[in-house]
Amino acid sequence: MIGIVIYLGMLIAALVGWKLRKRFTDSEGERSHNEEGYVVSSVMGLLALLVGFTFALAIDRYDTRRAVVLEEANAIGTTYLRTQLLEEPHRTRISKLLTDYTANRVALAREKVGADQERRLAASDALIIELWQATVAAFPTMQTRPFSGSYLTTMNQMIDMDASRQQSRRAHVPMEVFLVLVIYQMIAAGVLGYVLGGRRGRTTASLLLVLFGGSLLLVIDIDRPNSGGIIETQKPMELLLDMMRKNPAGSFDRMAQAVPAQPVP
Repeated sequence: MIGIVIYLGMLIAALVGWKLRKRFTDSEGERSHNEEGYVVSSVMGLLALLVGFTFALAIDRYDTRRAVVLEEANAIGTTYLRTQLLEEPHRTRISKLLTDYTANRVALAREKVGADQERRLAASDALIIELWQATVAAFPTMQTRPFSGSYLTTMNQMIDMDASRQQSRRAHVPMEVFLVLVIYQMIAAGVLGYVLGGRRGRTTASLLLVLFGGSLLLVIDIDRPNSGGIIETQKPMELLLDMMRKNPAGSFDRMAQAVPAQPVP
């Protein structure tokens, strides 16, 4: 829909420019080709600058979202491994909560804006509360152990990553930037329709408008993580979820159980 509106607007602007050219050419005669070339170069150069600036803003936010996915996967993975040092039943309880939390996060990243996304967000918040409640319950059994401080640190880091990731998905290129860019693109289309006449000129103008319109649509798509076609990869989270499911709580005790107990002298 956005693409249809943009291209339709540029087409109308180009037709208006073409009509104005016919009107003023009939009354004033042909203008200098050099003058028209300077106008086209200036307008398209500034448009390219605006598109490039907006594209850089969108890519910066995309890179941030991609980096946050990796950071969250590392935080959850570290917490899961350290959870295997806890005593039962806390180890099994927290390990299952971490697995469910990771699965929900992977599904949440694929959800479009709507009721399903809100449901996934509510489930994520509830799982965070349950994780901290389970940690509070397990703390008396580990507070005297050396790794208790580092375990709480990783658990807090994992919980903090939820806010970081949500904020990274809310960070967009300011709407005012897109508004100025769209308005300028319509003006540029009108200038091209006014300046470039004849079959060759119309072909050149059409090609330029298609290219710049496609570039603008690409920027808008990158800037829409919840509804666009280009979203950050979830591969780190997917690999982590696969590891957690293949190595449930208790599977890390195999080597410890294989070591025979040493006789007490």
